[in-house]
Amino acid sequence: MPHTNRRRFLTDTGMGMTGMAMTSLLFQQGELQASAPGEGRHLAPRAKSVIWIFLIGGLSHLESFDPKPALNKYSGKSIEETPFAETVLNKDKINKVLLDPSKQKRKIYKSLMPLQTGFKKYGESGLEISDWFPHMGSCADDLTLVRSMWTIDNNHGAQLTYHTGRKITEGAFPTVGSWVSYGLGTANQNLPHYVVLGNPSADCCGAAWTHGSSYLGPEHAGVRLKVDPKAPLSFVRSADKSLTPTEQQEMFGLLGKLNRQTGIHYPDDKNLQARIKSYELAFQMQSAVPDVMNFQEETQYVQDLYGLGDSSTKAFGEKCLAARRLSEQGVRFIQLFHGYRGNAGAWDSHRDIKRLHSKLAKEVDQPIAGLIKDLKLRGLLDETMVVIGSEFGRTPGAEYRESNKTVAGSGRDHHPHGFSIAMAGGGIKGGHVHGATDELGFHAVENRHYVTDLHATVLHQMGLDTTRLNYPGRQRLERDYGEVIHDIIG
Repeated sequence: MPHTNRRRFLTDTGMGMTGMAMTSLLFQQGELQASAPGEGRHLAPRAKSVIWIFLIGGLSHLESFDPKPALNKYSGKSIEETPFAETVLNKDKINKVLLDPSKQKRKIYKSLMPLQTGFKKYGESGLEISDWFPHMGSCADDLTLVRSMWTIDNNHGAQLTYHTGRKITEGAFPTVGSWVSYGLGTANQNLPHYVVLGNPSADCCGAAWTHGSSYLGPEHAGVRLKVDPKAPLSFVRSADKSLTPTEQQEMFGLLGKLNRQTGIHYPDDKNLQARIKSYELAFQMQSAVPDVMNFQEETQYVQDLYGLGDSSTKAFGEKCLAARRLSEQGVRFIQLFHGYRGNAGAWDSHRDIKRLHSKLAKEVDQPIAGLIKDLKLRGLLDETMVVIGSEFGRTPGAEYRESNKTVAGSGRDHHPHGFSIAMAGGGIKGGHVHGATDELGFHAVENRHYVTDLHATVLHQMGLDTTRLNYPGRQRLERDYGEVIHDIIG
């Protein structure tokens, strides 16, 4: 009689829901991984989950978290007419951050545009936040503002760079969410490790790569869910609507049996292993996800906190509330996208920035603040990290294009040289500012941080040492690891 090992025995006998549950459990424990998973936590964690909010297109740091009075003082003047011309317009300094300056030439708009909104100091900390974000201002004492981020791409491929640290021309690489999944696995066998809410970046800017896992394997990629209590899993339902739950259960069991038998012959096929898991997880999710999306369980106070009663805030408010509920259920990484419109993104305000940014800010300000306040009220903010960011900032100078007369000084261009992010919870300091740009908001000059420093910090708070996250046969660049921003950790 041939030798039967534990995996073979479980595979051969794992039919039906009991076997399916066992196989899923074994996957999560690493028994059926095609390759060795991460080592688990390297450090004592401060956070259990991350809610990663991405504003597609490029939020203006100058009209959100990094006020520059000099823009009002020198409004309409050229940068060359200011005392800062020599340092700001230094070509070597400008080109230094771009990975391939010869292919990324972009005009420097020198005519300074005044701030399009006011700023106030909020809370005991006195954090200065734009008038477009008054609700976030009310959370100032729970926020850290990092005002010294920079990136390597001055076009919207930077959306992918923000998530992987790599330029879009380099292709797909693991995202920060996939590293969390790879390092920690799941805390809930009925839900994915890594969930995506909202439409991700368009094809021009990374698309599914912005929540992908590349060589880590498909089981670590973000799973898209629809924030619709009536149909959160339309992609999981059988095409045959006449199937009863019992019949569908039997179908999943048969598919699982066939796939596992195939898996005996192809034990190193990561795609097959991920597909087996996806069938089982899909069935489990059919009951778990609708429960998460049932917002009627929430009090009216909580629904109002997220702005669910206002048409301008309802859509993103539901995503933020879903993110809180998913984090409570043990989902490690919840990624929210705002501003999808099939191209570079709604936040890409080359024209009419005052009208466009103020409208978009209204859509996200109350929901994000509601999320932070709700987590705090429930005692969950200490263990849930919220990150708010965009691929880059916007230029201090007004944008004018000879080739497009509609771009005539009412908007700002892309700006990778210095921009801001906001963070709260998960052991991050409150009421704190880290880093700075120069007087015009052009260059990050104090405590400069490439985007992978943010990744390293998030992973650190989740108990993962970025330098120990590696994959057999894959060589990571030094820049991929990033450095933890220790000053912002409480």
